[in-house]
Amino acid sequence: MIAHADPDFVVDISRASSTAANLAASTEPHIGAHARGLDSDRLRADFARQGAFLYLEDFLPPAAAGQLAADARALLSEVNRNYLPGHKQGGSVSRHTIDRLAPFIAQLYRSKELIGWLERTCGEALQLSPEDDAHAYALYYYTRPGDHIGWHYDTSYYDGRRYTVLLGVIDDSSCRLDYELHTRNADVADEPGSVQIPPGGLVFFDGDKLRHRISPMGANEMRVSLTFEYVTNPNMRAWRRFVSNMKDAIAYFGFKQVFRQLSQRRAGRDAAGGTSGGTSSGTDGGTDGGTDGSTPGSRADGAGGTL
Repeated sequence: MIAHADPDFVVDISRASSTAANLAASTEPHIGAHARGLDSDRLRADFARQGAFLYLEDFLPPAAAGQLAADARALLSEVNRNYLPGHKQGGSVSRHTIDRLAPFIAQLYRSKELIGWLERTCGEALQLSPEDDAHAYALYYYTRPGDHIGWHYDTSYYDGRRYTVLLGVIDDSSCRLDYELHTRNADVADEPGSVQIPPGGLVFFDGDKLRHRISPMGANEMRVSLTFEYVTNPNMRAWRRFVSNMKDAIAYFGFKQVFRQLSQRRAGRDAAGGTSGGTSSGTDGGTDGGTDGSTPGSRADGAGGTL
């Protein structure tokens, strides 16, 4: 039995997983029907014209959007908060915690209808991020005055490209996603923009190309977003993996969450007669939640989804 943020609300994990599977299965045809109803040719052209960026105000079915909001509120006690002066203030919940406590999100990430639509939009074959990538799917919480993230790119350390899907979950705030298109294309003038993403809204982009930020949170406000990360090549060199893990630990999920998860999975592979390379599935032994950290200095790029 797992106790959530509300001490009176206790859920049996096996029953929750079954419920999540049923909801994900019922959501799949709605995502497919909605995607087929969109003007795919126009959206592909818009995505390309905007330098690998697309915003849709209404994408997820209402039932799915409602479940995401419920999951986000239930995970409030699991949030790991971080503060990087001059760059970032806010909280995060990694895919490892989501796997244990919010299985609907993990199943939505794997939606064949969603992935198929994304592939048609960007024109590339997409793969799931490796199972030891804490950013593969993660929730980002803005719950205190001043919570924000400064201008940055989402730098990919994979050998191929990595695409981000940003979904609105809760938005009782004045925060906006501010962005600049074409900043790394000398042949096209920069194009600024700004959107406020409602629950169920979607942004799809290549983080290496999009300069963006989240504007500061006001008093008595709350914003939660969910990101999915898909890659064209899941390979990552060892030194890049180290840098990525350190950024995840310092700026997002905490050292316990990132490195204990890695050690548990490596121990499992060794016990099964495997090697220390590659990835495998595993479960999280806990979270580094409810803390505030201060880390001197930061760079204006991120190892994963930061919205």
